[in-house]
Amino acid sequence: MFKALADYGRLMRAGTALARHDVILPGEYHSRLPFPAKLAGKTLRLFGGGAKGRQGERLATALEKLGPAYIKLGQFLATRPDVFGVETTTDLSRLKDKIPPFPMKAAQKALAEEFGEDEARDLFPDLSEPIAAASLAQVHRLQTEDGAKAIKILRPGVENMIGRELRAMKRAARTVERVNVESRRLEPVAFTETVAASMEKELDLRLEAGGADEMRELSFKAGYFHIPEVDWERSGKRVLTTDWVEGKPLTDPAALDTLSVDRATLANMVTRGFLDHAIHHGVFHADMHEGNMIITPDGRLALVDFGIIGRIGMNERRFLAEILWGFLRRDYYRVAEVHFEAGYVPADKSVGDFAQALRSVGEPIHGKSASDVSMGRLLLQLLDFSHTFGMRLRPDLVLLQKTMVQVEGVARAIDPGHDIWAAAEPIVKDWITQNLGPAGAAKIISQNVKDVADRLKRLPEVMDQFEAQLNKPEPAPLPRERFAPWWGWMGFILAIIGAIVAVSVG
Repeated sequence: MFKALADYGRLMRAGTALARHDVILPGEYHSRLPFPAKLAGKTLRLFGGGAKGRQGERLATALEKLGPAYIKLGQFLATRPDVFGVETTTDLSRLKDKIPPFPMKAAQKALAEEFGEDEARDLFPDLSEPIAAASLAQVHRLQTEDGAKAIKILRPGVENMIGRELRAMKRAARTVERVNVESRRLEPVAFTETVAASMEKELDLRLEAGGADEMRELSFKAGYFHIPEVDWERSGKRVLTTDWVEGKPLTDPAALDTLSVDRATLANMVTRGFLDHAIHHGVFHADMHEGNMIITPDGRLALVDFGIIGRIGMNERRFLAEILWGFLRRDYYRVAEVHFEAGYVPADKSVGDFAQALRSVGEPIHGKSASDVSMGRLLLQLLDFSHTFGMRLRPDLVLLQKTMVQVEGVARAIDPGHDIWAAAEPIVKDWITQNLGPAGAAKIISQNVKDVADRLKRLPEVMDQFEAQLNKPEPAPLPRERFAPWWGWMGFILAIIGAIVAVSVG
């Protein structure tokens, strides 16, 4: 019960910030809301302090002030244009989390706790002042006999802070799903779990080290990106050390001009590198914004910060490749079939009707110049039909969707005339040839036979578990379980009332 009260207190704090920035029942949605919601929205705006800017900009500002867990939530909300619209999600995708660094004394203490005082003194003798600081960690530079190193250290106590905020978010998602039946199609609980799982991985830098090392191996095969090498001796759960990458991040407006980089080549490298990793290997850097991309003096594109690594299975890779290939060939019926085969559209819907909807998305972009064609926007428009055709959120595709939008935005910022279709075609065509031709068909059959054999091996164990569940007596409901719906409603009401009161007295 005390945890529940603490969670609702944090949600009230979040409600206060959102109300101040007019993102709870915003004026932009006034005409679409029922009368009670319109009245509540007007009341909140009376105490909102005259927030300026578009809804997405106001929401991004509010989330930035709430801290790292909410910044991460905003980054994931940017993957739901079907809910918030393309303009709002574009604003959210620009969320930054630069904050002042923590003291050197705290950094030295973190190193001593991770490695022991004597070893930390030997491994990190001349640690620099912080070079860059974000909400989860900060980076220092260290000169060694093997060259310069980048030392990433987590902020003191960040794990506990993130844990508390994520717990409150999960409670809010459960409340929304309980009181609003329509929301269940959007899977708020599954969505929040995806956000939480991603953040929890970012808080163990050993996992980031493993991801960086894996991406470095892929970079040798593909050749699109430079990935710094991990210094395993100087890395642990709260400390990550890699080779220092000399160069300028793409957030620096002068980075491309001063280094005389060919913009068209670089934009192609960004798009093809991401698609090669995702489609050919099922692994990709899932936070590809400009701050994580550095142009080296010799013109290479380096990736840093591997806290989020995305993974998709063979079925999802085939789904992505066939959708892109279908649009490239204007074969909308095949694109529709792929959605049904993958189970993304319920079987009781019409393949022909869905193909017709896809045609209305794809045809307007054909025949236009490259600068007027946006693959990211096209993919986002597909989501507009999710409600009509009963499609549900796939949490396993959230990271892929988010990263595709990021990649397209970065590529077009580098080269406004970037033809993302031309860049994607050789990667997609190569994968289609390898995996859906005769050799690919044999590979799929072989894998299916193996999967069936594995399932048959587990059948006796599954049947035993099923029988045990059938024979298990059903426990009597606990008082807390009986009143769970009431608690959900009460928490929801408390959050809204608390937001209004806090704003009115602030």
